[in-house]
Amino acid sequence: MSTTTRTADQASDLISIDLAHGVRALNARLHEATGGEAFTVANPAGQHNIAVGIDTAVDVTVEGHVGYYCAGMHQRGTVTVHGNAGTGLAENIMSGTVHVTGDASQSAAATGHGGLVVIDGNTGARCGISMKGVDIVVGGDIGHMSAFMAQAGTLVVCGDAGEALGDSIYEARIYVKGTVASLGADCIEKPMKREHLEQLRELLDRAGRNDDPADFTRYGSARTLYHFQAENSSSY
Repeated sequence: MSTTTRTADQASDLISIDLAHGVRALNARLHEATGGEAFTVANPAGQHNIAVGIDTAVDVTVEGHVGYYCAGMHQRGTVTVHGNAGTGLAENIMSGTVHVTGDASQSAAATGHGGLVVIDGNTGARCGISMKGVDIVVGGDIGHMSAFMAQAGTLVVCGDAGEALGDSIYEARIYVKGTVASLGADCIEKPMKREHLEQLRELLDRAGRNDDPADFTRYGSARTLYHFQAENSSSY
């Protein structure tokens, strides 16, 4: 399943795993890993559930495209995908970093509680849906219904956003550099204060981007859904 090589500038071994032998063995090895180990994964071939449930400070580099739920339930360490990712990238991430150099399909970082998810390309619909503390930086565009019911955390979009952005949003922050097709219920444009410019600069730096924070627009909750209003109730 695996081979081990040593490079001149590495203090520890680089463990190479070929996914032609299947995903189950890879995940089992990652769950047994000790902190500081580094893995490179070859021939992912769009397989699903790659590098899920990592709870140790390891570094995993996947050389190619991945399928559904890559790096799901991520807790520690770093997963880097040199390619595109399917549905549910880093779903329910708790901490650590997940980085995709290409595009990601729908529901990227859904329900994420913490950590950082970086997508250099575009994402599909529902990016950051029900996010609960994760920080997401997208280098391109995002699809419709992104940040739906987003409760906490930050979504940074360096391209354009699709329809119904931030529908029913709670306290999450959204920054968009490009245009927004439409805002969802209770999501409004908000002023960019110094604290927001500083937060955005820090997130862009962590994502390896040099975009100017002043070029972004901030969106958030109007808080009108927080309170019961009689006219919104149904009569039977």
